[in-house]
Amino acid sequence: MPAFEAAFADGALWIETDVQPTADDALVLLHDDDVDRTTDGTGAIRALTAADAAMLDTGSWFGDEFVGTRIPLLTELLAEITGDRRLLLEIKGEHTRDQLALLLDLIERSGTGARVLLQSFELSVLRTLRTLRPRDPFGLLVEVLDADPVATCHALGATAYNPDVTALLRRPAVVAELHAAGIATTPWTADAPDQWAALTALGVDGIITNRPAELVAWQTARRVEQADRPRT
Repeated sequence: MPAFEAAFADGALWIETDVQPTADDALVLLHDDDVDRTTDGTGAIRALTAADAAMLDTGSWFGDEFVGTRIPLLTELLAEITGDRRLLLEIKGEHTRDQLALLLDLIERSGTGARVLLQSFELSVLRTLRTLRPRDPFGLLVEVLDADPVATCHALGATAYNPDVTALLRRPAVVAELHAAGIATTPWTADAPDQWAALTALGVDGIITNRPAELVAWQTARRVEQADRPRT
């Protein structure tokens, strides 16, 4: 939660995180399949109960001031998605239909539905989402670009196509192809100014980064530079 608050404080319009279930189907925010790297515990998150997960320290490895930080529940973050705040939420790994229905129900009951965009690498997850909420937008995450990204999105019903930044920059024309079909694209994970410049020139809809403060500062400086540029 401190990372999310810092991103918003630094001027990010959106935050991105991953959600997955515990052994008792509590929905928690964790990137890795296990808790070994980022907590003082061990084991797969899906093998732990919500009570087990709540006892783990996720902050001490990062700095003394974060000792005692816990793995957040999805409901904790949804409570903070107010006003102009937006959430790009990756459904991590395979989920059952019941788990996806629970996820959608939590989002609906939180009142954040219009401010949350779901995405996943898992085609089966996206197909189930479409049957559960056929009118809701969602995004497809990919590491390797499809031969025809537009056709892939149309087949799934995806409204966003979010690829690895390196893969996208190897085929930059894909951005225009997606936009012509009404499909948004927000590549991941771009942490360097040269990548930001290239993606901005292509007209991407968003940039997923580990460096939100630096990206916002870069964007601000770019706007100032453009405003000061003489017009002929």
